[in-house]
Amino acid sequence: MRGSTSGLLAQALKVAPALGVGLKGTLFLAMVGQGVTILTPVALQLIIDDEILAEGGPSMTGVLLKTGLALAALVLGLVVARVAILRLVRTSSTGLSDLREMTFRHLLHRSILHVESARRGVLVARVTSDISTIQEFMEWGGIALVISTSQVILAVTVMAIYEWRLAALAVVGMAIYLLIMRLFQRLLRKRYDLVRSEVGKSLGVLSESISAIPVVRAYGTEDTTRDKVATSLNRRFAAEFRAGRFGATLFSSAEIFAGLITTTMIIGGVLIGADGGMTVGRLIALLFLANLLIEPLQIVVQTLDQAQSAASGLRRVLGVLDTEVEISEPDDPQSIRPGGLSARFDGVSFSYGDGPKVLEDVTVDIAVGSKVAVVGETGSGKTTFAKLLVRLLDPDEGTIYIGGERVHRMRLEDLRNRVAFVPQEGFLFDETLVDNVRYGRPEASDAEIWTAFHELEIGHWLEGLPDGLQTRVGERGHNLSAGERQLVALVRAWIGSPDLLVLDEATSAVDPALDVSLRHAMAHLTQGRTSVTVAHRLSTAESADEILVFDQGRLVQRGSHRELLAVEGVYSALYADWTAGTKTP
Repeated sequence: MRGSTSGLLAQALKVAPALGVGLKGTLFLAMVGQGVTILTPVALQLIIDDEILAEGGPSMTGVLLKTGLALAALVLGLVVARVAILRLVRTSSTGLSDLREMTFRHLLHRSILHVESARRGVLVARVTSDISTIQEFMEWGGIALVISTSQVILAVTVMAIYEWRLAALAVVGMAIYLLIMRLFQRLLRKRYDLVRSEVGKSLGVLSESISAIPVVRAYGTEDTTRDKVATSLNRRFAAEFRAGRFGATLFSSAEIFAGLITTTMIIGGVLIGADGGMTVGRLIALLFLANLLIEPLQIVVQTLDQAQSAASGLRRVLGVLDTEVEISEPDDPQSIRPGGLSARFDGVSFSYGDGPKVLEDVTVDIAVGSKVAVVGETGSGKTTFAKLLVRLLDPDEGTIYIGGERVHRMRLEDLRNRVAFVPQEGFLFDETLVDNVRYGRPEASDAEIWTAFHELEIGHWLEGLPDGLQTRVGERGHNLSAGERQLVALVRAWIGSPDLLVLDEATSAVDPALDVSLRHAMAHLTQGRTSVTVAHRLSTAESADEILVFDQGRLVQRGSHRELLAVEGVYSALYADWTAGTKTP
């Protein structure tokens, strides 16, 4: 049922129940509003047959009375219909807001592997444009469909009361038309699936190109980048144009059908004639009712393309929610004991997707309070080792322990509170400096954060900023240098007071002017706690208690700097290359 619109709606109501709150009441109000509107052709029939064409001549009193009643009923119907519209807008806005938050929350819990491998624009489209398309349909096309459906049901009912044979003709014609539309709907759905796909791709290309503007200018590739963006936008335009053209063709066909229905009703009414009980008033009322029957069908066809676009967006959003969360909360969580934390890898192996093993059969113990450096050639698996340790990834084989407890049995919130990770690039949000640091501990006060900078001996840098803690860092922290962003990331880790600290090449992007400040900050940060540092500069490894040496995904050596230099092996070769300046490990 996932491929059908009804199946999609059922699934959407299941994952976001707010979408269905008060829906039955809204439908009832819409039907009441339309029911009152249906009284207009009934009043017209009574006025013509009973007042205008009465045997004793026209009765103006009767005409005015029935016209007044019809007008009052029409106003009442409009009021009730407006209430139904407001209810549907409120329900759809609330439900889709929940769905948007749910989708983003699901993406937050996907593994770092999924997030890094997916195109950013596609992920953004799932949370923004796809759900916006659904919301536009729910608030406008959805309202039209609800009202139109109730109008069709009531119009057919009254037509049957007047003349069941003409009502049957109208229903048969309507059924044939809807059957044809059903066949075309499948074709339209494929076109809008392609549109949503091209929208996601174009967002990805635009996002990537805008972020890469400095690189594009530096290498003089403006023309190439512009052509790449133009190609993506043209593909999106072509998909949207084909879908829109097809939808417009469907809508215009409704006009032809409307003419056929009207002609059939007139011919049928004349053939039945007065002998069959067909009065002038009844025929005119039936034509009015036929118009009320045709108009909703035109609206249905008009909103069909919008419905398919919304269905395509909904299908993609539900596809995200259907994917398994790789890093999940344990069913039976275990608490982490207080105090310092040890770490252990027991036969751990890992590969990215169907690729080769990046880590293979790694077994190592990291003692409480020790300072461990992880070194190796690029691609040796050292960064993957760090991500597994903080559970940004889960191993394919083996078990990881922290504080003697298996990591996958710990509550993620407890793990994040006790274990801090400083990635290679210190990502900052487009907020103030103090707000970025507060991600490490949301309840931290400005005074505590100010103290943290000074405890890490980088208070002089903070005081040199134009607005101090209130300095805005810009999008992705671009108002700061790479080294300054790394300093903020270290303070963010410090403010959370972790018992286990993992740093992934935290000094690799630091400019010389900040190198001393950063080294002092790292020394304070790692003091008195267990730390694992992926070392880009082997000078970091020299001061470590123990060094883990990786080569092609395997742990090949371990020991102190002095011990590893005393024997021939991977580490001594790396160190020789580093000191000679001929190679960066």
